[in-house]
Amino acid sequence: MKTLTALFKSNIREYGMLIALVAIMIFFQFATQGILMRPINITNLVLQNSYIIVMALGMLLIIVSGWIDLSVGSVAAFVGAIAAVLMVKLGFHWSLTMLLCLVAGALVGAWQGYWVAYVKIPAFIVTLAGMLIFRGLTLLILQGEAVGPFPVEFQRLSTGFIPDIFNFEGFHITTMLIAVIMVVGLFVMDYRARQNQLRYGFEVTPMYFFIAKNALISGAILGLCYLMASYKGLPNVLIVMAALIALFSFVTSQTVIGRRIYAMGGNEKAARLSGVNTPRLLFLTFVNMGVLAALAGMIVAARLNTATPKAGVGFELDVIAACFIGGASASGGIGTIIGAVVGAFVIGVMNNGMSIMGIGIDWQQAIKGFVLLMAVFFDVYNKNKG
Repeated sequence: MKTLTALFKSNIREYGMLIALVAIMIFFQFATQGILMRPINITNLVLQNSYIIVMALGMLLIIVSGWIDLSVGSVAAFVGAIAAVLMVKLGFHWSLTMLLCLVAGALVGAWQGYWVAYVKIPAFIVTLAGMLIFRGLTLLILQGEAVGPFPVEFQRLSTGFIPDIFNFEGFHITTMLIAVIMVVGLFVMDYRARQNQLRYGFEVTPMYFFIAKNALISGAILGLCYLMASYKGLPNVLIVMAALIALFSFVTSQTVIGRRIYAMGGNEKAARLSGVNTPRLLFLTFVNMGVLAALAGMIVAARLNTATPKAGVGFELDVIAACFIGGASASGGIGTIIGAVVGAFVIGVMNNGMSIMGIGIDWQQAIKGFVLLMAVFFDVYNKNKG
């Protein structure tokens, strides 16, 4: 059994950022005189930062592989522009449009992945070029104008809420039912994982820590869902995000391809000599990033109900920052999906809290840059110390 101190040291990235997120939320809760945790603001926080979380899932795999993607903001804008032209100008059905946009995102990812994985051009250069190319194509497609509005069904991707099957006025019971099911499911999975570790003789956390950790997680989920149930319930985009987080957490921790991505990022030559087809794997991580950037582009377009030439500007900075703040290593091979999500919420809460306090965009950018620098310093310091 690990002592509490040893446990914290071995998981300092994950637990450190969780503690930081809680501290930041408490600070802004007081600094905004309680506005931060109001039901309507919590819902808006989710809606406003959904694109960061979606793209951070793909960006994490790119960073774990040892590379980076600077083009995601431009790709999101490019796909949003395609969606606008297909639905508004050409009259395509919203469902077919979404499918075609995801395919377009995959093709963009394949285009960039080919140059990185097979031609061996550094991803920094390829995606910097992609940032310029797809920003230019966005301007070309939209002809410098905002295009909208979109069908109501498409808007619901980002602005809709799940229906309440109980139709209880003033409180969304379905949201709380989903929260309870989620809490029970997470506890059962965590308990089964612990029992499997014990069965095979692996070291596990103390029972008191296991109980405390699950109690805190359950309390946080139930509390946040209660706040949203007091407003309109769970947003549709949150359901999409939860499904993607669960999928990518499973892929990175329980599948062969996930382990190979980490191996490739840790030591590409060793992974290749072990039989891993590293070019194909790297290619697929960029295809995946393209699909998620496309989804994020549609989420943003649906929320704004229009596609604009300036959409997606600066997105890549928030997405990359979320991954590094969440514990990903700049040298590759290290990082978790949950860490990236926590990092995205750190960015989101800071953006939201500083905006409520009336802090200008100039200071917001400076503060976020400093937080990013400190997160990477923390990673380098701990690596050198170890």
